[in-house]
Amino acid sequence: MPVHQLPEFEIASVKPSLSPRGHIGWLVYPGGRVSISHATLRMLIECAFDVQPFQISGGPPWLRDYQCRYEIEALPPSTSQSSKSNPSTPKAPLNQEQREMLQSLLIDRFQLQFHRETGQGPVYLLTLGKGALKLKEVNHESQFEWVGSVAGAGINGDGLAGKNISMPVLAQRLSGYLQKPVIDQTGLKGFFDFSYEYATDNAEPDVTSCILTSLQGIGLKLKPSQGPVETIVIDHAEKPSAN
Repeated sequence: MPVHQLPEFEIASVKPSLSPRGHIGWLVYPGGRVSISHATLRMLIECAFDVQPFQISGGPPWLRDYQCRYEIEALPPSTSQSSKSNPSTPKAPLNQEQREMLQSLLIDRFQLQFHRETGQGPVYLLTLGKGALKLKEVNHESQFEWVGSVAGAGINGDGLAGKNISMPVLAQRLSGYLQKPVIDQTGLKGFFDFSYEYATDNAEPDVTSCILTSLQGIGLKLKPSQGPVETIVIDHAEKPSAN
C-alpha cells in the first residue's frame, strides 16, 4: 500500500462504458481535468502507476475483461499544481500528481488493494550503438511526445519513428512492445525526432527484430541484461457502484 498520503481529485465520476467496443482514450485539459474512456481496470492501473501490462499480476478476471470498461471524468482541486497545468495537447500523458490522484480514485471507487514486489529479472539496456547517431534534437515545448511506426501507428514491422522523445521515454515506450523493462543508459539529454524505415517481405513481421534493427539504424542498441523488475500485485478489487 502507499506509504504517504496520496492527493485526490476534487470531483470525479466513474461509470461503466455503455459500449465495450468504444475507442480507448486518455485526455488531459488545461486546469488538470482528466477524461478517460473505455478503459479496463488493468489499463487504469497501468496509467495510475506508470507501468506496463507485464508488471501487473493478480486481481479478479474482470480486471482485464474488455467487457468491463469504464469512463472517468475527474478534476483536481484548485490548490493542486495540476490545476495550473496547461498541456500543449490533450493527448499529453498524465503528470505524476494526476497519476497519484488516479491511484486514490482506484483505491476509493474500486476498493483497490495492492502491494509492490521487486525482483531480479531479464531487462534490456538502451545504449549507444557503433554507428553514427541519426537523431535530430528538437525544442520540447508545445510538442507531443510520440513513438511508433513510420506510417504513424503502433510499432508493427515497418520501422521506428519518434517525435519529441527523450531517451527515458523511448525506453519506457519500447518496454511495452518487448514485454521487458528497458533501462536508458545512453547518457543522451534532450528531446529528439527520428525515423528509420525497415522493409521486410514477412507478412507477419517480428516486432522485436524490427525494433532491434531500427535502433541500430539510428545509432542505438539494446543489450540484454539482468536488473530489477517491479510488479504491482493486485490483492483485491471490486466493481465500482454507479455514481
